[in-house]
Amino acid sequence: MNTNDKRRHLRAILAGNVCVHPATVQDPLSARIAELAGYDLAVLPGSLASAAVLGVPDLILLTLTEFAEQARRTTRYTDLALIADADHGYGNALNVQRTVEELEAAGVAGLTLEDTLLPAPFGDAEPMVSIAEMQSRLRAAVAARIDPDLVIVARTNALNVSTVEDAVERLTAYATTGVDAVMIVGVKRIEDVETVGRAVALPMIVGNVPASDAALNDLSRLAANRARIAYQNQPAFLAAVQAQYDVMRHLHDGGDAKALPAPLAPGDLVDRVLRRADFDAKQRDYLAGGATTRT
Repeated sequence: MNTNDKRRHLRAILAGNVCVHPATVQDPLSARIAELAGYDLAVLPGSLASAAVLGVPDLILLTLTEFAEQARRTTRYTDLALIADADHGYGNALNVQRTVEELEAAGVAGLTLEDTLLPAPFGDAEPMVSIAEMQSRLRAAVAARIDPDLVIVARTNALNVSTVEDAVERLTAYATTGVDAVMIVGVKRIEDVETVGRAVALPMIVGNVPASDAALNDLSRLAANRARIAYQNQPAFLAAVQAQYDVMRHLHDGGDAKALPAPLAPGDLVDRVLRRADFDAKQRDYLAGGATTRT
């Protein structure tokens, strides 16, 4: 799919009547794996981008330029419709416009903007901007996009720090700015999804639902309450970190390379992830002598 097709695909999901799980990715390699596994929708969280680019926690140490470039790399070689977690938009309403411009140029299908005051100031772990300020940022975001198919999502952190009533008040106000969808994080009960779904007449994204809660993992029930996308935290990333650590520790400590603690990907799977056949064909077509090389 080209970029326009990816954006239209995301819009079709939001306009539909089912709820889907996206893949969570952090770089081109994980995006290729997600696509090969069957996904057509993915999320690039700020936390995983920060881990992949800088190897640091999600403390807004990653710059907009670094994040946009990671998004660009991640979208280039896959057909995934990618939603970028644009955090707070990297500043005020004018910074938000720059964020939209950069991420749109990077080829994302959509982006989320949240109402948390970031980076966190001294003395307050999770402050939130006022409703009026967030509305201003969202209006600026909508005005900044060139492609009307680019999806802009208003995200609130209210369930983490206050009440569902606050979340409803905020999202109801945000829905008047021209955004395409809303997002809630910190959900602990299906009743909160139902409350927001009744109050806000826009498609909903539900962020990082607890794996242990059966109701919050019931896609049919989520769909009945306007939820169209539900994140599943970051199990693939955590599994990859653990597997790499276990193998490296095993080898460092003198373990036998033939008895590794984690299974290794077979060569044919690696070739499929890296599109080896496509690049072998390009070498035959365009390189003098037509010889293929492999390391």
